[in-house]
Amino acid sequence: MNQMTFHAPRLIEIGGGKVAGIAALLARLGLSRPLIVSDPFMVSSGLLERLTQPLRAAGIAFDVFSETIPEPTDIVVEAGVKRIAPHHDCLLAFGGGSPIDTAKAMTILAAGGGKMRDYKTPAVADRAALPLIAVPTTAGTGSEATRFTIVTDSERDEKMLIAGLGAMPLAAIVDYELTFSVPPRITADTGVDSFTHALEAYVSRRANAFSDPLAISAMRLIGANLRTAYHEPNNAAAREAMMLGATQAGMAFCNASVALVHGMSRPIGAHFHVPHGLSNAMLLPAVTRFSLEAALPRYAEAARLAGFAAPDDADQLAGAKLLEGLQALNAELSVPTPKQFGIAAADWQAKIALMAEQALASGSPGNNPRVPDAAEIVALYDGMYE
Repeated sequence: MNQMTFHAPRLIEIGGGKVAGIAALLARLGLSRPLIVSDPFMVSSGLLERLTQPLRAAGIAFDVFSETIPEPTDIVVEAGVKRIAPHHDCLLAFGGGSPIDTAKAMTILAAGGGKMRDYKTPAVADRAALPLIAVPTTAGTGSEATRFTIVTDSERDEKMLIAGLGAMPLAAIVDYELTFSVPPRITADTGVDSFTHALEAYVSRRANAFSDPLAISAMRLIGANLRTAYHEPNNAAAREAMMLGATQAGMAFCNASVALVHGMSRPIGAHFHVPHGLSNAMLLPAVTRFSLEAALPRYAEAARLAGFAAPDDADQLAGAKLLEGLQALNAELSVPTPKQFGIAAADWQAKIALMAEQALASGSPGNNPRVPDAAEIVALYDGMYE
């Protein structure tokens, strides 16, 4: 068996209502003075009370930094670092992937100083000023279980991949009951994002014996439950399965790496402010078609696991059904093309060479079963527009 290194949080609490035990979790970890990192919607909607009420009941004092934005920037991270006070002994991230990613970047920047771009891969961000506890409220990014964060360099319009032990949460609470209020659009986008994590981890050139079972389980769970969670937001079984699948997918790609979809997705988000999960969904069918023959047995098995193909379908048929299934899924979930999203053709064309350059620079395309050159990435961007 090949040698491997596996990264994961020290502790993950999983289950409905688990967020009510936040005070006990902090006590178990020897922590008591958190800075909560969240977003304006979590505050205005009252959902943050699910976290703060049990803290108050336990007599735990906390501060809140809620100025995070949907696609974190270095400016927001720097503002967050200024809110870290000497008395804080941990960060408590509550929300979707953006608050969690912001908190990760905050603790890395607070530890090492400088600018966020100093930590962009291939740099290794292993230092953290404070331990992080992540509480996701969407079933999507898997950020609660990964050693990665994504931050936009606001001067260069570049989404930077930052990786290292400094970004790995100490602990996480995965409570599906926090996702009942997530609207259909975000349910769809985060759901496809988590499926992409699992699929890319499974076909990655860095897939391994530890990541494969997590990716396999995640594809089964997400394939069987994403449509139900989208159409029936209050379906507890579907929400629970999606939350577990998202965390498993996060652990899978944390240890096998994402590939071309994510490499191409980040520049779309940086230049055109398309939400990360949505840009992944836009790309997934085209990139899968591009990559299919280079890892046909794995893509075929993914199709069977996710329910796009029958268990006894031959690889070629299962691969074809995967392509059809991903297109049909995007249609059912109302995933727009870049054109339908409102991006002008001239603006798209003006950026695709730069986006291809940035995608390659991220390193993610190098994990793809079929490794593209810049011209092939440009052609994929060109073809997906309409």
